[in-house]
Amino acid sequence: MKHSSSSPSTRRGQGPARHIGRTLALVLPVVLVLSGTLAVTRVNWSGDPADSVLAASDVAAAGDAKHTAPRAPQDVLRDRLLTELQEKDPGTALTHLQEAVNGRPSLARHCSSIARALGRAAVRVYGPTRAQSYARPVCDTSFASGVLAAHS
Repeated sequence: MKHSSSSPSTRRGQGPARHIGRTLALVLPVVLVLSGTLAVTRVNWSGDPADSVLAASDVAAAGDAKHTAPRAPQDVLRDRLLTELQEKDPGTALTHLQEAVNGRPSLARHCSSIARALGRAAVRVYGPTRAQSYARPVCDTSFASGVLAAHS
């Protein structure tokens, strides 16, 4: 008995399903690469929250406050001090940062990063010269280094 390559059982495998499979094999990697590229372009690589883009999934997550994790104390403190810096002045914010660290020593390891964030924000609000005038030795002069980093 001879087996030929054109038997009915072999021809069935070359129909529309095989054509769809080949098409998917060619198109799917292209789609995955493009979607990955688009996802990477949406990431805020600058580190500046003012430059960030809020994706649709973020909007849904932001609106659903019941399911969000509690924020870390240092994040709450930083945001409060940044608001205070804009509403009052950097000196008041630095004083309250020092008081918060003195009252809650566990915040001491975050003091430098918060002070640098205050320094960068002060430059945006007040300009480099005026922002530098508020510098004082809170958290090892991190405020001043934040002013310098934002100015250069």
